[in-house]
Amino acid sequence: MRKRLWHGFLVPPGVWLLALYVVPLAIVVAVSWATTDFLGSPIYKWPFFGWNTSNYDTVFSYTFVPAFLRSLGFASATTALCLLVGYPVAYVIARYGGRVRHLLVVLLILPWFVDYLIRIYAWIALLGDDGIVNGWLHRLGLGGNPPVQFLGTWWAVVGGLVYSYLPFMVLPVYASVERMDPSLIEAGKDLYGTPWQTFRHVTWPATFQGVVAGSVLVFLPATGDFANSLFLGSPHTAMIGNVINDVFNGGGYWPLGGAISVIFMLGIAGFMVFYLRSAARASQESAL
Repeated sequence: MRKRLWHGFLVPPGVWLLALYVVPLAIVVAVSWATTDFLGSPIYKWPFFGWNTSNYDTVFSYTFVPAFLRSLGFASATTALCLLVGYPVAYVIARYGGRVRHLLVVLLILPWFVDYLIRIYAWIALLGDDGIVNGWLHRLGLGGNPPVQFLGTWWAVVGGLVYSYLPFMVLPVYASVERMDPSLIEAGKDLYGTPWQTFRHVTWPATFQGVVAGSVLVFLPATGDFANSLFLGSPHTAMIGNVINDVFNGGGYWPLGGAISVIFMLGIAGFMVFYLRSAARASQESAL
């Protein structure tokens, strides 16, 4: 009886996932094979939408490949920068935060309580041609109008992505550092290990799972992000999320948008499988 009761709790979330994830995803996959009418709308052919492969042929054309590669490049750079910045922050908070470490974590995630788009608009206010940063640079005597062109560049997009997803890296690493036994570090020092050797052979292997979790949590949403590129970048920095949004909402060509989405999801899934297998192998080798 108790087992049935616990199984019953799985029904609402299962129905929720089926209705709001599996079914829409199945529709996107089905529409990606459809042909279109003169308005670009998919033509329904029972029991699905047909088996038109031209949409997938178009996806692999030169038009969309740069957006795929750009998304992977931006997401990889974002993940690396989040790790470079987030790991020391998480380590210092977990090891030396003391009684206020939980307060420091709260302060770190406090910007999340502000709407995502408002935070991007704040970046525009800071980095715009007439923004706060350029105003300071102009007062310091830097010439040009504006003194520095921030918006419309790839590094503005990556900076916005890092700002948006940095807590995704800090929190898993913080949890892994907090769980680590401090006596391991002391043992490394007692064995006359340098700070770098102690970090490499003790701290890093002990917190590697947190790094993997944080990298996945940053990389996955960063690849599909389109708001940062839309507001902070330019057409030359468009990511695959911008392309999908334009195809669906701008052009109204749903089958092509569905095909791009399917290829993108398969590519990311394959990349993440390769990354997780490599990370697991590296974790096993470091434990030996």
